[in-house]
Amino acid sequence: MSFIADLHIHSSHSIATSRDISPETLYKWAQLKGVTVLGTGDFTHPSWISELKEKLEPLGNGLFILRKRFRGIDSEVPDRCKGEVYFILSSEISCIYKKGGKVRKVHNLVYMPGFEEAEKLNMELRKIGNIKSDGRPILGLDSKELLKIALDVSQDSILIPAHAWTPHFSVFGSGSGFNSLEECFEELTPHIHAIETGLSSDPPMNWRVSSLDHITLISNSDAHSPQKIGREANIFDTELSYKGIMGGIKSRKGFLGTVEFFPEEGKYHYDGHRACKMRLSPEDAKKNKGFCPACGKKVTVGVMHRVEELSDRPEGFRFTGAPPYHSLISLKGLISYSMGVGEASRKVEAEYMKILKTIGPELEVLMDIPVKELESVNPSISLAVSNIREGRVRIEPGYDGEYGKVMI
Repeated sequence: MSFIADLHIHSSHSIATSRDISPETLYKWAQLKGVTVLGTGDFTHPSWISELKEKLEPLGNGLFILRKRFRGIDSEVPDRCKGEVYFILSSEISCIYKKGGKVRKVHNLVYMPGFEEAEKLNMELRKIGNIKSDGRPILGLDSKELLKIALDVSQDSILIPAHAWTPHFSVFGSGSGFNSLEECFEELTPHIHAIETGLSSDPPMNWRVSSLDHITLISNSDAHSPQKIGREANIFDTELSYKGIMGGIKSRKGFLGTVEFFPEEGKYHYDGHRACKMRLSPEDAKKNKGFCPACGKKVTVGVMHRVEELSDRPEGFRFTGAPPYHSLISLKGLISYSMGVGEASRKVEAEYMKILKTIGPELEVLMDIPVKELESVNPSISLAVSNIREGRVRIEPGYDGEYGKVMI
């Protein structure tokens, strides 16, 4: 039976994250969203891993569930959304180091099969830098060395480059990244089985780069608040275990595809200069030689531009045998758009919970529920969901840290 997994989130101990994040709120929102497996995020932080050990019960297969005494929040989950939530130990690590004559800033996701292995990794990382100041620690550590340390701790560990195309902190980023995985990980590259595509790119953009043909393209929310869980995610049909999920990523067997942002909605899809409100397509940026037309400063080179630099295939190329993907807009975003009020308004919240109570979890509403069934609950949302499923949207692309603007 298939299930949805969001394998990259953060705790309240990371910079610029919600103070509302706890194992309990993650458990609640994973159910509301329809996410079955959730990364814990931030297991490198001493306070967070201590809370995880207190509140999560190991199942003996690399997954964990919330202990029953912490499930008082069950009353806040509609019956149609209720289901078990399994946690998997994950953490994002910021590696900043010099290589090939350049300063590199690469974020990597690391997964461990148990608390013992996670604590061993933390012990090694403490020797290198401060892992207490941020849930996503910043270390002067080569990405290849991080991979080596993780594998020395456990051969079942897995490292995945995070949001691989984001300009400032990623393996392919225009600001400080590399031109290939081999350039970054050298002889350890065979241990890299996947990359996280990030909010500003989607599978078709990555299919243009033939060197990624053997790499699994995963998507995750990188949520900084519980409400953002599942905005990107992965669909599996594997055994519900650490080895089952990681085996699906390594082999693509049982990896059924991804839930995606429309990449134009991501913060760094186009080139641009936020201070001057200048949004530039790669073509326009090239015409201006990478400078802002308004002030003359360098623009931030976006994901689309960077993909074009590294691609060896034309736009529109279809990778044979690639898993499917579903481009979505959040249910609250659709309700907000249809009502003409902000997503945080009480009206949107009330309608959101009404739909979930009547029909089921958000991702099921957006991807699976027949449009006619949704029409009886909210005709305007039914039409919006129909348009989303058929790709009938218009988006002003995001740039230089600004999200894109969606019109349905």
